[in-house]
Amino acid sequence: MSEKTTDGPGETGRPLVPGTASWPHRLLALLLDWLASYAVAFFILRNVNDQGFGLLTLLIFLLESAFGLAVAGASFGQLLARIRVRRLDGRPLSLFAALARQLLVCLVIPPLIFRGDGRGVHDMVLDTAAYPLVGKS
Repeated sequence: MSEKTTDGPGETGRPLVPGTASWPHRLLALLLDWLASYAVAFFILRNVNDQGFGLLTLLIFLLESAFGLAVAGASFGQLLARIRVRRLDGRPLSLFAALARQLLVCLVIPPLIFRGDGRGVHDMVLDTAAYPLVGKS
């Protein structure tokens, strides 16, 4: 068998997904999404010391990124970082799946537990992967 199917103890034997987006691109996308969400929250509240500022920023991040994934296959930051997210069968995510994926991202830990192909728990649960966006620049 030439195809690697696991990358550690406890794996289910599912094949690794080739060609996923690099970690620098993923982190850039996350940073861009967070900065955009921060800016929108600042525009709404005009005060970073407001008690609800952090929660509002997180809510904006969740909604912006989930809506972007469902409509365009990528959040604002992912589009700028040239990343797209698709189900493993190639189909786009539904709004519900995009919300579930981004809710797991907001929990922080799921993206930090990942396989050798870079897919985190949030991707494994929903059978998704982040791929480099190819095409004309």
